Amino acid sequence: MTAIDTRLHDRKFVRTFFTTPTAEKGVDDSAKKLRSAIGLRGMQAPDVWVPDNEDATAPNMRDEGAENIAEVVAEEGEEFPGEIHPRVVWHRDSPSTRYKGFQHMLEIADPENGAVENIDGFVIPEVGDIDDWKKADEFITIVENEYGLEEGSLAMSVIIESGSAELAMGKLREEMGKADNNLERLFLLVDGEVDYTKDMRAITPTGGLPEWKELRHNTSRAASAAGCISVDGPYDDIRDVDGYHERITANNAMGMLGIWSLTPGQVVEANKSPLPPEEGYWVIDADGREVELDSQDGVEVYSGDRIELEEEDGGYELEVGSDEIFVESEEELADELLDLVDYVPSMDDIVDSMEEFEAAKEAGKGAIAMTRAATVEIDGIQVDVSSDRMWDEATYQALMTPVKLFQDVYENRPDQHDDLADLYSEDVVERAMDVGN
Repeated sequence: MTAIDTRLHDRKFVRTFFTTPTAEKGVDDSAKKLRSAIGLRGMQAPDVWVPDNEDATAPNMRDEGAENIAEVVAEEGEEFPGEIHPRVVWHRDSPSTRYKGFQHMLEIADPENGAVENIDGFVIPEVGDIDDWKKADEFITIVENEYGLEEGSLAMSVIIESGSAELAMGKLREEMGKADNNLERLFLLVDGEVDYTKDMRAITPTGGLPEWKELRHNTSRAASAAGCISVDGPYDDIRDVDGYHERITANNAMGMLGIWSLTPGQVVEANKSPLPPEEGYWVIDADGREVELDSQDGVEVYSGDRIELEEEDGGYELEVGSDEIFVESEEELADELLDLVDYVPSMDDIVDSMEEFEAAKEAGKGAIAMTRAATVEIDGIQVDVSSDRMWDEATYQALMTPVKLFQDVYENRPDQHDDLADLYSEDVVERAMDVGN
């Protein structure tokens, strides 16, 4: 039995899950969108491309869609920089739908069609309890045996779209690796909040989707426990770039570093968002709203109206929203501001800290203090703030995650090397690849 928590696939991180219709009626080339998507490169190309032969493709076009997948992937799949995982039809309550998905997998994976060597796995939607996951696994095992492929060579990703599927995630640790299944092939656990909302019979006043934070947390936790990768569902307001970025940021904080992308523009945003920024910057908590400070000649300036600061006889009065705080000294003021400000490190900052800790560890030190300082200006008053953070091995390992993400991207996506060098500089890229090795 494979050790629990072991990552079983080449990709340790997946930022982007990009779906494309497989066939469209009434156009000269029904596979036109597939041909366009498979030609994406650089930051516009996803880590995982999903030719979508389920929801994105009309039911009467899905047989042709399976044929299109095989044809397009056979022609151009070898050059595609990400992984290719077609989504087929499936449903926990419909044997006929499951059989149709099985037929489509057979079509796509048939070696005579020339695509299977560039197919990394299949995405299975609408799964139910753990026995249903095993049915999908068994079908993929049959496909592998039918064509003489190594068992487990085709990955399986599932979309969590029901309460039963959510509960099934809690059983993965005890089921994976048993001799009666090949569930070790599991790769991605993907949330499908639209169908999940329908399954849960949830209602909101506006008709919009609930945030389903619990589902996202449960999926991230299950992925961590079972050695899989978690991916959030689609963000369908494709013009709301800020909202998409905020969703990604919230997901990242719970360990869900991947998200569904519906357009190449969303792919670019999702590819870049989990990576550390090019330049570090300071932020301040302005009455519950995080605001980036404006760096001017080495001074971090707040110019909003949610925070006010004025000097009075005998001290300073600091107003944050409706709260008023009076302090008698600049030292006390610095302490109050220190609770409000924080620093977002750049890749260069992170690598510097990693290198400093590695050097200290080599010299026999188990922990060192890292200092971060700035001059903050509010309403023309400047205050020096600084803080010390104790770094030990646990801190080092926790903060290695963005570096490991970067290293995984660099190793698996050579088509993004130029973009990464433009973002960080060749020197920072080289140092980031050396950290921890």
